[in-house]
Amino acid sequence: MAKRPFIQRPLTADAEGAVGHASRTLTEQAYAELRADIIEGRLLPGSKLRIEHLRQTYGVGAGTLREALTRLVSDALVTAEGQRGFRVSPIAIDDLEDLTRLRVHIETQALRDSIRHGGEDWRARLRASYEELSSFERPLSRPERGAWEMMNQRFHEALLAGQPSPWTQKVLRLLSRHGERYRCYAMDLPGMTRDVHAEHTEIFELAMAGQDARAALALEAHICATPHQLLKALREGLVLLPGVVSEEAV
Repeated sequence: MAKRPFIQRPLTADAEGAVGHASRTLTEQAYAELRADIIEGRLLPGSKLRIEHLRQTYGVGAGTLREALTRLVSDALVTAEGQRGFRVSPIAIDDLEDLTRLRVHIETQALRDSIRHGGEDWRARLRASYEELSSFERPLSRPERGAWEMMNQRFHEALLAGQPSPWTQKVLRLLSRHGERYRCYAMDLPGMTRDVHAEHTEIFELAMAGQDARAALALEAHICATPHQLLKALREGLVLLPGVVSEEAV
């Protein structure tokens, strides 16, 4: 029997592209599923993310999982522990407060700049995103939260799309992704009675009217409302979150 040649025939460009696309697709899928499980609390804050266990749960290889987990480290939802692997980032009170301060500081100024510089295209995009969000906003069940988060993010990005700094949008997108986990927990607070749609409507109308100072104040109140309610509930012991780190423990 003839031996197979040691040097194998290289992949064609199309085949290489197909392999690369399949790898990216698997990584994207693993990233999305892991992220959803962290956001929804199925993977608890502070819990160890063991590659062997995750391979069985998500049905992908170790390399794909490491790529997905590395992306989640960039989102601050996972922490890397050197040679010891990965762990779900803890929920920390001081982290939530810092996150809220940064959003208020950056996002309110970006909104004022957006209102001042945004033209007709910006106004049309903002109206479209507001109408899309409004058609969906109602009391949400847990399975609907992912879709609402997407539309909520598009609305907030549209608000700021008139300002000229792409880095501002990138930074705020990261802050929003990290804050989504806190929003998810806050939605389950007992007695949560916020009218988020009314808040969005006020911000939208003030922005469309060109009232940048009042719109910025309304946006600040909107950003702060959920963190303040969650922090109050945590401090008063009305709710206990898994893996929460208090200010005293940090």
